[in-house]
Amino acid sequence: MTCKNAPQGDPADPADWRTAAACADLPHHSVFAKSPAKADAVLRACNQCPIRRECEAVVDPAHTWFDGVSGGRLWRNGKVVSTG
Repeated sequence: MTCKNAPQGDPADPADWRTAAACADLPHHSVFAKSPAKADAVLRACNQCPIRRECEAVVDPAHTWFDGVSGGRLWRNGKVVSTG
């Protein structure tokens, strides 16, 4: 998962935090989904993700008006979208 505000490392580098993300192999369109149905696979992956908190801290969705999944939650215009 990438974001223009995220640190720009080399995704092929094992030290790059993005390689540890549970969503790393999922389609980008699902990471940047705007509806709960389209984000379901990524939200499920987040439940098992070892860097869930780091993801939300780096993306900082509440302050960047992020649309998509970060830190195990779906965001739209920087606000959490109810998925339940």
